[in-house]
Amino acid sequence: MGSLLVESRKSRAPAHAVCVPFPAQGHVNPMMQLAKLLHDRGVFVTFVNTEFNHRRLLRSKGPDTLRSLENFRFKTIPDGLPPSDRDATQDVPALCDSTRKNCLGPFKELLARIKSDEVVPPVSCVISDGVTSFASEAAQELGVPEVQFWTASACGLMGYLQYRELVKRGIVPFEEEDFLNNGALDDPVDWIPGMRNIRLRDIPSFMRTTDLKDIMFDFLGEEAQHCLKSSAILFNTFNELEHEVLEKIADMSPRIYCTGPLSLLIQDIPSSSVKSFRSSLWKEDHSCLEWLDQREAESVVYVNYGSITVMTEEHLKEFAWGLANSKHPFFWVIRPDVVKGDSAILPPEFLEEVKDRGLLTSWCPQDLVLSHGSVGAFLTHCGWNSTLEGICGGVPLICWPFFAEQQTNCRYACTEWGIGMEVNQDVRREEIEALVREVMEGVGGKKMRENAKKWKEKAVEAARRGGSSYNDFDRFIKEVVHLND
Repeated sequence: MGSLLVESRKSRAPAHAVCVPFPAQGHVNPMMQLAKLLHDRGVFVTFVNTEFNHRRLLRSKGPDTLRSLENFRFKTIPDGLPPSDRDATQDVPALCDSTRKNCLGPFKELLARIKSDEVVPPVSCVISDGVTSFASEAAQELGVPEVQFWTASACGLMGYLQYRELVKRGIVPFEEEDFLNNGALDDPVDWIPGMRNIRLRDIPSFMRTTDLKDIMFDFLGEEAQHCLKSSAILFNTFNELEHEVLEKIADMSPRIYCTGPLSLLIQDIPSSSVKSFRSSLWKEDHSCLEWLDQREAESVVYVNYGSITVMTEEHLKEFAWGLANSKHPFFWVIRPDVVKGDSAILPPEFLEEVKDRGLLTSWCPQDLVLSHGSVGAFLTHCGWNSTLEGICGGVPLICWPFFAEQQTNCRYACTEWGIGMEVNQDVRREEIEALVREVMEGVGGKKMRENAKKWKEKAVEAARRGGSSYNDFDRFIKEVVHLND
């Protein structure tokens, strides 16, 4: 896990950031993007993975790739869960509970060793994921400046910040077991700062509980509150996209920096082994890009439910036949573990039906796919990375949110930004076919595509030199990372 480290203290990088992502793909990716930007500014980077995810990264990339990164190294801590070599995302509630209970000690020991390492520059700051409060706690205990990086949407954070208020107002815990189906979630919520046209169902889904001791309700609610106590918060968003919510968060937190979309900011940094390094924990199939090259402009429906979403075998089949019956070409990423407790197997008759217009793979370089000219729509779970990458590609969204703040992102995509249409949770092939046809051929789809392209222009403007996100990152470098200079 070594790297080409600087040999003398005189020649070392002027600053050193220790980056600690939450150990899931959707958190590792944006933290890696941020780390690349820091590295480009001359910052020495220590990237801290869990041992489980680091083994996955080694399997995906090969150990030699990690050794070739100059002034960029990887360190590991245990996650506290039983040993496993599965090439899949760990159980999320168990992982959240374990990191909160077990990671403070190991990370504090690691940070102490890094601080005393004479070979590398002194640590300038710890950048901890917004849901890894153990890392900022360790930094504070060891006297190291810390900052939180909220890797999800700002509207998602604002939703989590309401969990205590939901309890205070007697909304949570839900008393009736049937609250998911009895219309309770359709109640409007008009008291959340900076958020309009919100219903209970649009607040991050972990509030849907009948038990206040539920791991995810407690974990996300408390981690969000902890974020506000940090000296600063970074967001992978741009001001114009979420300005109303960001203004309210700025009233609560002393310093916030909007530095997104990070995927656009890193496009302008010079080529290097660090820039070209991809942090996917699965092996990516790049041959899909050649398949897309053969397709007409904006003709392909791209389908990917992210790294965590799971569904029933029945829902998988409904999605499949909806796509097939739409008659549009599609490229579908199907993880082996996307079906609950089983492997994802599609009917032979479906595969025969779509053999000339459908491509299936287990993982891909999504950012490159969504920026490809042949992609005309994105069927997504509305994770924040996927939502942002869709915006950066100027691609309209067909939204099937699974959990967490994906429901919030979906609401914003469909109502505030005008770039999405939502799929009913109980998936039916007729609805999928109709939505695909509307987005690809209909009047509504045309309007969504126009809006998506406008948001793409705004994202590019924010990320270019002199733009709001570019300037915020510049400010972050000067005010936080070089704090000890």
